[in-house]
Amino acid sequence: TDIRNMLSDLQNSVIAAVVLVMVVVVAALGVRSGLLVGVAIPGSFLAGILVLYALGMSMNLVVLFSLILATGMLVDGAIIVVEYADRKMAEGEHRRDAYRLAAQRMAWPVIASTATTVAAFLPMAFWTGIVGEFMKYLPITLSITLTASLLMALVFVPTLGSVVGKPGESDPDTLKALSVSETGDLTQLKGWTGLYTRVLSRALDHAGWVVAGGFVVLIASWTAYGLFGRGVEFFPDIEPKQAVVYVHARGNMAVAERDAIVREVERRILTEREAFDTVYARAGQVADREAAEDVIGAVSLEFKDWQLRRPAKEVFAHIRAATADLPGIAVEIRKKEEGPPVGKPVQLQLASRDPARLPLAVAHVRRGLDELGGFVDVEDNRPIPGIQWEVAVDRAQAAKFGVDVTAVGDVVQLVTKGLKLSDYRPDDADDEVDIVVRYPLDNRTVEQLSRLRVATQNGSIPIAGFVTIRPTPRTGELNRSDAKRVMTVKADVEPGLLVDDQVTRLRGWLADNPLPKGVEGKFKGQDEEQKKSQDFLGRAFLVALFLIAMILVTQFNSFYSAALVLSAVIMSTIGVMLGLLVTHQPFGVIMSGIGVVSLAGIVVNNNIVLIDTFDRLAKEIPDTREAILRTGAQRLRPVMLTTGTTILGLLPMMLMVNIDFLNRDVTVGAPSMQWWTQLSTGIVFGLAFATLLTLVVTPSALMLRGRLAKRFSGLRARFRRG
Repeated sequence: TDIRNMLSDLQNSVIAAVVLVMVVVVAALGVRSGLLVGVAIPGSFLAGILVLYALGMSMNLVVLFSLILATGMLVDGAIIVVEYADRKMAEGEHRRDAYRLAAQRMAWPVIASTATTVAAFLPMAFWTGIVGEFMKYLPITLSITLTASLLMALVFVPTLGSVVGKPGESDPDTLKALSVSETGDLTQLKGWTGLYTRVLSRALDHAGWVVAGGFVVLIASWTAYGLFGRGVEFFPDIEPKQAVVYVHARGNMAVAERDAIVREVERRILTEREAFDTVYARAGQVADREAAEDVIGAVSLEFKDWQLRRPAKEVFAHIRAATADLPGIAVEIRKKEEGPPVGKPVQLQLASRDPARLPLAVAHVRRGLDELGGFVDVEDNRPIPGIQWEVAVDRAQAAKFGVDVTAVGDVVQLVTKGLKLSDYRPDDADDEVDIVVRYPLDNRTVEQLSRLRVATQNGSIPIAGFVTIRPTPRTGELNRSDAKRVMTVKADVEPGLLVDDQVTRLRGWLADNPLPKGVEGKFKGQDEEQKKSQDFLGRAFLVALFLIAMILVTQFNSFYSAALVLSAVIMSTIGVMLGLLVTHQPFGVIMSGIGVVSLAGIVVNNNIVLIDTFDRLAKEIPDTREAILRTGAQRLRPVMLTTGTTILGLLPMMLMVNIDFLNRDVTVGAPSMQWWTQLSTGIVFGLAFATLLTLVVTPSALMLRGRLAKRFSGLRARFRRG
């Protein structure tokens, strides 16, 4: 049921993204041209799904979100080709010639833009570890579908357009503006194109200040987020569907006693019965390696649909309050991890070659957690207080009576678990049954151990003559890491607090209050996985930039143009930071990090087409300023279209709006939407700001290069004359 609901929500988002993209494309290009562009979406989807099926991959939530993310990008190449063909048909070219010219003229810009996008996602396919296994479907799906969209844009769409294409469907004013941008007087441009041309003209007058202002805003945005942002988190906090309430208690309790305690906790949980579909309790040992040693039972909770109950954090608060007065009982609530499993978010592993120092170090850390506050469900794996009876055999003395340790062990088992004599299998059973003998219940006591007798060749003798029975502290599990004994302190954080902030506070406290000498501390769990993900995404971003740079240098044969496009990638993070500030979201190491890497591939597309157009016009127009203005006027519509389609495709995910077209139902805030909000927000705001950079800052940088080149050529000429 959960899988079906989640996939249904994401399928609805795919449909919504396609509808929104098609509305924009049809409104801008007309019905016929818009449908030509739209053909790229199902064609690329089908090709991508077929390849995924051939690779043996499943249709999961990461694949579905990848299709949503790809929806707006799949039409970019087709938009560029169809828009150019429309312009040529408006100039009088036959549709066959127009689409042939469009496919030829825009082939390299489209190939380069697609290659750079794939290059941005490609390094993430080599993500290792738990998180890598979880997220690897994203780069694989995007790479396959984007490659398919390239074939659609350069082969299928032009072929279909040469048969059914029709000029004049676009708005007449738009076509007139396109004609003026080619050869006419730019001052005659009206509407949005005219407004943009006037703004760009003023920006070119102050090109140096515009470029410098972009870098100032970059630094200011990062500083503002550092001061006023919500901090950093590993993975989005998703509304859970399941949770487990662990019951902690200490003492040598019988099963009936444990059951009575768990039953009382269960009764108090059921006061919130309307929040759950199922409540399942079990007393005794819990089969969970993450559970503490003093857990005597657990209550599993399965929540009702998120629309039919209170938020989980309110339910958890009620359970804690309802069980707070139980004496000697601690209740720990652990919700099911929706993302990569890392256990409790705060885990500090203490290691030492001297095991005696570890309990003191654990107590020291727990005192720090209490002083700092904000930590809940704190536990450690120190041995639980208790005793065990040790039977020590004096081997030399026992040998005098002809007794070995095995014989002593056999008679001791008569008091404890029983001595197995044989086994048999009944006719009505498949498994064998043990035949065990042990003393009656009244004789199974510690005192009986000292009265035991063992048979020898000389008759039965008491074991007290060569056995010492003494109580010793109970020993639980002994853990080692790198040949050192280790103990671990684990904790969760209070609702509303970020794990990264709490770990930072704990690091600071440990710096002021060092661990005992000879004890080393290392943060594990979420902090460890977070650092691994940060390191990988940082390397992936650098590798992506390097791959993009190689493609750009090959495309433009200019290091300046390549550096200009890469600087736009860096500056697009301004939008990411501002978006997180506006929406009051923390920076997610995984989701926001993937968003930044994704932007590296998306942002370059418009810059590539813009600079490619400028390079072509610069060969025909000697005046750099006029060439830049005409480039901006010609590329405004395709830039806004490609940006708008990508943004609109992700907008429902960013706003967490789910539209069920079949049942005519709209919901906001579904858990399946919470997964991708950070990533969508980063891309939407980053791409919106990057569009401003593409339309204003990139032309200003080109103008700055033209002025510097003109000045250097003047100095060179003056030097030669001198």
